[in-house]
Amino acid sequence: MTSSNDALDTSAAQQPGPYRATGSLAGRTILMSGGSRGIGLAIALRAARDGANIALLAKTGQPHAKLEGTVYTAAEQIEAAGGQALPLVGDVRNDADVEGAMKSTVERFGGIDIVINNASAIDLSKTDAVDMKRYDLMQDINVRGTFLLSKLSLPALRESEAGQILTLSPPLNLDPKWAGLHLAYTMAKYGMSLTTLGLAEELKVDGISVNSLWPCTLVDTAAIRNMPGGDRIVRGARGPEIMADAAHAILTAGNAIPESGSWSGNFYTDEQVLKAAGVTDFTPYSMGAPEDQLVPDIFL
Repeated sequence: MTSSNDALDTSAAQQPGPYRATGSLAGRTILMSGGSRGIGLAIALRAARDGANIALLAKTGQPHAKLEGTVYTAAEQIEAAGGQALPLVGDVRNDADVEGAMKSTVERFGGIDIVINNASAIDLSKTDAVDMKRYDLMQDINVRGTFLLSKLSLPALRESEAGQILTLSPPLNLDPKWAGLHLAYTMAKYGMSLTTLGLAEELKVDGISVNSLWPCTLVDTAAIRNMPGGDRIVRGARGPEIMADAAHAILTAGNAIPESGSWSGNFYTDEQVLKAAGVTDFTPYSMGAPEDQLVPDIFL
């Protein structure tokens, strides 16, 4: 078990891909769960290059035996990239930690414009093999954590001129294949996506946009690299910067991504967003394999 969105190699995250932004997050304030490494940190660094303010709520306050980075080293990288950082050690499962993170962010930066639900846990075990502690962890981090951080941030988001919630979760694909492969994990990730679906409808009147983002291919992660044969498997992945660029495009779009039909309630993929932003060549994001040999991500 590992936090899937926190467990990525961050070396590539600071390198820009073929995406060319048309909007900026300068002066915007982001509150993110996780983010001490991986996709979350890549998203934070991309926003930092614009001059954004970024508060990270993550558990890793001390160095991890197997994973690079802490919330404090992430904050140093954010500030080196041009942003303002607020490192917050806490657990998205803990009500007091989440409320404290929200209040600290508002106190430090004067408000919250964007909430990014990045923290996530993964266990692909079949039903008879999954440990119920792992099941509870996925439900608590993925579903409850996403709901709680979004819920407690709503008063601040309503005060923003353009409040947004972005959750790293998949489209609600009801093909029985995905539930049959790993029911416990599917339930947890779809719980995050149901939060997007419900909040997008509930918050229309407030003008808060709520969307999800998911990668089309495997993304380079420390969790994958630590698996048997991980160095080989990861060659079929893309680097985390593709998700960082896609998140940036969503958060700066202002209106709906072309062809999405709505400014809220969308389940975007990274390729969909970046193609709409004009990207035609995705090879710079690849970890080495040709485009036709990349490993597709699940749920698509």
